[in-house]
Amino acid sequence: MLNSFDQKKQKILQEIQSDDLDLSPKGTIDELCIPIINLINSNDDMVTTSSCSGRVSVYLEGTKSNRAVVSKGNHGRWLFVTHEPHDLKDWTSKINFVYTSSFPDPNARLILYKFEPLILHVKCRNLETANKLYQVAMNNGFRESGIGSNFNVAIRISIKLDIPIGYKSPKDEEFEEDILNLFVTKDYIKYIDQLSLERFEENSKKLNQLYKAIEKDLSNGTVLTIKTNKPNWESKEERRRRMVKEGLKRQEELRELKQDQIQ
Repeated sequence: MLNSFDQKKQKILQEIQSDDLDLSPKGTIDELCIPIINLINSNDDMVTTSSCSGRVSVYLEGTKSNRAVVSKGNHGRWLFVTHEPHDLKDWTSKINFVYTSSFPDPNARLILYKFEPLILHVKCRNLETANKLYQVAMNNGFRESGIGSNFNVAIRISIKLDIPIGYKSPKDEEFEEDILNLFVTKDYIKYIDQLSLERFEENSKKLNQLYKAIEKDLSNGTVLTIKTNKPNWESKEERRRRMVKEGLKRQEELRELKQDQIQ
């Protein structure tokens, strides 16, 4: 008879292996997170409950109520979401924005540009394991990490961006199609895209650093295989070589994108 933790872990691993992987806007587990998820889940005393490898999102906040500073419900929606740096090039051309020099009134629904770094939520069997994972995260620069109830560890790093760039004003509510106003310039959008590219690069480095630290200090079992578009799983040495190759390719793409932003 499995105890409560093992039952929870078994259920989560079954869900991970299914085709319905998560409830994020993307709808699937981020490819970059799969190696570290496999590694964490190879430990008998840990299981991942949610993850994000890092993303840029542009969000139209919901209607405000009770003087809420930011409203994520009430008809709020994503205008643009990507986990891939190369998608940042000319992303505004995919949305019918109107550039304006006017600023919104206090009741307007803001458009927020966000870079959100890597985050992992891990359920641990006991406090000892949670403390070990927490210390590994903290020692590797994930200073926003913490231990919550039921030995749940949130692994986070503070390299985010959260910038208002426009609004949908109340007077536009009568129109069937949203009128989305940007009160920043195209050059400013290029500037914050470049900041995001730098954060994607730093985020990737920290993800690799965390993987190596967990592999060294906490890995103790056989690695689980998550379904991916890759036909076969790989050994640890093959995985190391692939991560180095992908990291170099990612850095080259980031350099090219930064150069495009400068031009």
